[in-house]
Amino acid sequence: MKTFMLAMTFVASSLVLSCSGSYLNTMQSGGGVSAAERKHTLRAFNSEQELRAYLKDLAEQQRKNGPVGGSTMYESATPAAPSATKSLSFDGASKDKTDESVTNVQHAGVDEGGIVKIHGDYLVILRRGRLFTVAIGDNALAPVSSIDAFGPDIDPRSSWYDEMLISGDTIAIIGYSYERGGTEIGLFRIAASGKLTYRATYHLRSNDYYSSRNYASRLIGSKLIFYSPLYLNYASDDPFADFPAVRKWHKGAGRGEFHRIVPATRVFRPEEPFESASGLALHTVTTCDLASDDFDCEATAVIGPPGRVFYVSPGSVYIWVTDWMRHGGKQTSDSMVYRMPLDGSDPSALRAAGSPVDQFSFLESEDGYLNVLVRSQTPGDGMWGAEVTTGDIALMRVPVAAFSHGSERVPASSYRRLPRPDGYTFQNRFVGDYLLYGCGSGWGYPQEGARGTLFAVPGAGGDVHRIPLTHGVDRIEQMGSDAVVVGAAGDDLRFSSVRLDESPQVAGEFTRKGASQGELRSHGFFYKATGEDSGMLGLPISVPGRPGYRHLYEGSVAILFLRNTSLRFHEVGELEAHPERAANDGCRASCVDWYGNARPLFVHGRIIALMGYELVEGRMSEGRMQELRRVNYAPRGFIEEGEL
Repeated sequence: MKTFMLAMTFVASSLVLSCSGSYLNTMQSGGGVSAAERKHTLRAFNSEQELRAYLKDLAEQQRKNGPVGGSTMYESATPAAPSATKSLSFDGASKDKTDESVTNVQHAGVDEGGIVKIHGDYLVILRRGRLFTVAIGDNALAPVSSIDAFGPDIDPRSSWYDEMLISGDTIAIIGYSYERGGTEIGLFRIAASGKLTYRATYHLRSNDYYSSRNYASRLIGSKLIFYSPLYLNYASDDPFADFPAVRKWHKGAGRGEFHRIVPATRVFRPEEPFESASGLALHTVTTCDLASDDFDCEATAVIGPPGRVFYVSPGSVYIWVTDWMRHGGKQTSDSMVYRMPLDGSDPSALRAAGSPVDQFSFLESEDGYLNVLVRSQTPGDGMWGAEVTTGDIALMRVPVAAFSHGSERVPASSYRRLPRPDGYTFQNRFVGDYLLYGCGSGWGYPQEGARGTLFAVPGAGGDVHRIPLTHGVDRIEQMGSDAVVVGAAGDDLRFSSVRLDESPQVAGEFTRKGASQGELRSHGFFYKATGEDSGMLGLPISVPGRPGYRHLYEGSVAILFLRNTSLRFHEVGELEAHPERAANDGCRASCVDWYGNARPLFVHGRIIALMGYELVEGRMSEGRMQELRRVNYAPRGFIEEGEL
């Protein structure tokens, strides 16, 4: 259960004393390479019999050999003199498109599963096991429809409904059921009137996909893409009994109704066997066409250790797997990074060292390279792994064309060592032509008098810039062509704008006295550009000195809005929550807000704050934010008298 894992994570995090760092390579320019030009790909199994024999051999080898040794990180790496390269050109901010977005995504055009989306003249909100629509057309702000986020014959206990995506009139809800043992995909229709109706539920056999930072689902066009791990029991008499499979839910549905979606011919392995002391997993990427009336899905799986981080670029899914082991009294690791093209062509891989911290450690850049910040001691982003990282840091930079059949290792020359930051929880992000990273307090308590350093690494080579801050690094976000860094300083919350030119530096700072971050996930922030060097940002805030983990159980007290003018911040005001008016909502599922509950929304030229069951609209008057109106969209029958 997630609550049990949370307790275990806090025990583990108490052992982490500091962050550290090290980076990559010879920066050689290169161009994009088509799949046809790439040297090799991974090999799929030819038959069920071949796959069964492979799994049997792995089980026998583990019984004989016990834990297997691995290579240490950067054991032969030496810093390489950087040379000229093309700009990294990372387009990481949500931008105005024909279809307006309210989600702060990593890549424009790659939508991420979230708790609130926009569909025409309606906001669609996923909260505490229910789905809601609120009309915003014709200057309205009115609840329209609500429905359970699960099927009418489903017992939602021990289930979590986490992420939502919308394509056409189809709403997909991604969740996980501990009772039914897998990923649950609920499909709903939204009518032109905003009314919601249930369509169907499908179950995918998998292990829990939860990550404290990453999102399991993406949407590119009408293609739903989601990742799920499944730990192999290859010593079983029937190893295929637990392979990825799908069934359509109905009352009384049984295990026998699952049908496999990953045949042996779509299971890929490296050319050289990956011997793992921790067992192996099928890392599965499933794609489904939401434009189809049927739930038509295809899946591809790669075999690797259970530790993982995954990242979705506009053209590929990357899965980084790491095996941790003890060998000769020393902890070592062995890693593999898989590339799974979204055009359906065969995956490829490279052996590597260390592991990324989270999805923001990756960038597939326009010059045909994969750039990944890696650490020597990080367990990946499963559950709360991203919150407890340490060890050396390096930037791995390799041509996408170098990916092959999985026997080749990333050379030491492709890692550039980076300096270690002092602090606690590690944050990293590619913004513009720079990689930015630093440490803050994360899920822990803010430190009194905390000061931090933001490290800015130029993609074109050159010296690493150390930028002193008056606060820790708890959030790094893109703000036009520059960046904003948010962090705690005791009981205060501070914002630093960072100009990312040839000599990066802090250009402006704003302090919100007596406040902390109300949301830690990336989607809690949004920046709306109004010009090349101007715009407005919104961020949920909470009470002073609050440890980060309390966002799971306590709502935000307000959403703070700041105006950016040439990297100078001006407070325009806050839209406050009224939690004292909250009513008992009769929650039956997802009663902890693992994915947050507050968002700043800039939509249809309006400013709206989502805070729990409240939507509060503000308007600018003489440079200040004023509350225009608020509405409570809680399930009818649970709204306190006089709320609407």
